[in-house]
Amino acid sequence: MAMVLNIQEIMKLLPHRFPFILVDRIVELEEGKKIVGVKNVTINEPFFQGHFPDHPIMPGVLILEAMAQVGGVFAIVSDKIDDDKVTYFAGIDKARFRKPVVPGDVLRMELELLTCRRGLYCFKGKAYVDGTLVAEAELKATFAAR
Repeated sequence: MAMVLNIQEIMKLLPHRFPFILVDRIVELEEGKKIVGVKNVTINEPFFQGHFPDHPIMPGVLILEAMAQVGGVFAIVSDKIDDDKVTYFAGIDKARFRKPVVPGDVLRMELELLTCRRGLYCFKGKAYVDGTLVAEAELKATFAAR
């Protein structure tokens, strides 16, 4: 099933807020299988003030965080996680950064569910700009009571 969520709907699901919400739209969601989210990268991002003032590059760790937030939306929607739970990033494996992400880029994050056991979600995530792979990783997330 394809599902599209806008930023207002995403903010009803995730606890993140400015300046740390790093997904603007969910453009595809197949419950139990995969999700695709988009982040519009602008020069107004607060991290560009220090990373780097004369050569702005989105920090790799924030690309991973953006992918993790997309994965959180997947789990909440697919498994109907209650709003009395909070998402925890549980691990990162095989992270690779292939190309810098800069202001003006549209970051497309595609996550495929690898496994879900005892509430631990494992995803294979890839991030693209204009069809070019810019980052990839295996991400793990879980939920706990607030």
